[in-house]
Amino acid sequence: MTVCALIGNPNVGQETFFNKIAELQQKSEEDGNSKIQKQEGYIDKNTKIVAFPGIYSLNTNSKTEEIFNNYIAKNKVDLIINVVNAASIERNLYLTLQLTELNIPMVLILTMLDKASKNGIHIDSGMLSNALGIPVIIADKSDKDTIAHIHKYIKSNEFIFPKTLTKDLHTEKDTYKYIEQLLSSCVKLDKHKIEKPTEIIDRIVLNKYLAYPLFIGIIYLIFKIVFSWVGTPLSDILRSLLFDYTIPLLNKLLYYQSPWFKSLLIDGILSGISSVLVFLPVILTLFSLLSFLEDSGYMSRAAFLMDRIMYMGGVSGKSFIPMILGFGCSVPALMAAKNIEDKRERNITALLIPLMSCNAKLPVYMLFATIFFQGKEIILLAFMYSTGVILAFLLSLILKLLVKEKDYEPYIDELPEYTMPDSKLLFIHTWEKGKGFLKKIGTIIFSMSIITWVLSNFNLHGMVNINESFLAFIGKLISPVFIPLGFGNWQNSVSLLTGLMGKEVIAGTLGVLYGGNLSITITEYFSPMSALSFVIFILLYTPCASTIITMKKEFGTKMTLISILYQFAAAWVVSFLFYNIGMRYFYGS
Repeated sequence: MTVCALIGNPNVGQETFFNKIAELQQKSEEDGNSKIQKQEGYIDKNTKIVAFPGIYSLNTNSKTEEIFNNYIAKNKVDLIINVVNAASIERNLYLTLQLTELNIPMVLILTMLDKASKNGIHIDSGMLSNALGIPVIIADKSDKDTIAHIHKYIKSNEFIFPKTLTKDLHTEKDTYKYIEQLLSSCVKLDKHKIEKPTEIIDRIVLNKYLAYPLFIGIIYLIFKIVFSWVGTPLSDILRSLLFDYTIPLLNKLLYYQSPWFKSLLIDGILSGISSVLVFLPVILTLFSLLSFLEDSGYMSRAAFLMDRIMYMGGVSGKSFIPMILGFGCSVPALMAAKNIEDKRERNITALLIPLMSCNAKLPVYMLFATIFFQGKEIILLAFMYSTGVILAFLLSLILKLLVKEKDYEPYIDELPEYTMPDSKLLFIHTWEKGKGFLKKIGTIIFSMSIITWVLSNFNLHGMVNINESFLAFIGKLISPVFIPLGFGNWQNSVSLLTGLMGKEVIAGTLGVLYGGNLSITITEYFSPMSALSFVIFILLYTPCASTIITMKKEFGTKMTLISILYQFAAAWVVSFLFYNIGMRYFYGS
């Protein structure tokens, strides 16, 4: 087996390059200690490509660098594939020179030559190859022949060891001086500096007067596309297909089946799954847009913009990306937070992440928004997302006062060049999110729908009325806790209990317990104010089981217990205030 290690600086296009050359059996694998992912793929059954997260050097100052160094030390690597951004070649070659010291055959892949040329940078790849003593291959993402050429080289096993270049270089200054000399013979610069498109865009996007209004405008546009123009209309079409056509048709086809079997399929499995499945278009639309922002380079700017605001709450811009990931799922967000160097900031970030509105909560928000706030759905959804962010900021302020603060370290990261996201990669990112959602529907929600149906139709005496079932008994025990919040009937209480398996399960459970099309049946059990109180509670209360397990694994038992208890308490208090103040203000009761 030939093993190739793919490495480069952050934002050099190595993920796109990896997806083009590693065509078979791609998978992500977590490092056992840090939980940072590396990717593995195959060119053929005898050639494996291992792609590592981007790094700037081999000095092991970060966990990502440790992952690469540990892998090289413990595994036989036949070839290092160093991906270099031609538009930033001087900075990128610092890592290249360090890689030559590993005494492993190398090949250098030059990407983004079109951007380099526009920036007035012209590289002689042949001269660069001679200087380094290794092959230099130009990777044009639109040229299939280039990918074929790279495949042919890797499969040839005729690899070349690099020249020893750094034995007399003792400091970083020496290294960059050597790189400058090396490039003087390989690179020609246009006499007149050409302003980069990225610089032009950043003058607007990072303008001190325009940056934050633009950021808010971008978020608003995402909400409009997802919840008004694309996601919700598609969701409505899917809901109509399921509840107006598919379920009635199955009811007719199962007319002669036994009542319990028919009820299990229709009222249990199909109602539970359909109540969640209808929101798949919303989730796919949302994550395609977030992936677009990430791949385009804007998300790094957003982290930079949020640094000073987040510092007011006791954390830095380093916490922004994990918290953004929390809008997708708390599990990978917690894993990302684990890699924040400062322990205090790392722990605070971990406690804040579950307050973000993850995609599992979105089906419940959409369910209640479309039923009780028709025409104002986008207002409710914006309110839910912003409420989580505001409460996270307030909690961070409290923790800032309770936990001694270290000296402020500003958020430092490279701002990548703006680029049009690769459509294939964008599709892969979006599909991965959708696939995860469908997997939950096919496993957790399917299972919980069956369990909920059984528990809601049986007790020790056999099949009974739902109000005499096991589930009703359990729900009536815990429902007094929620009466002051406006949703204290046993069905709602049970849905919150099953929601510990995953917040989207709440919609499925309500679909089973209330039956039929929820947009009609659920209005008998909620008022607009109690519905608002209910979704606020769902936003804030105890995390799902997978988040709890991840929290315990990554941050320990004490942090996990704190997260569980403070979130339930916060959810109860905030919902109580919203419901009772709202009832008094709007209804005078």
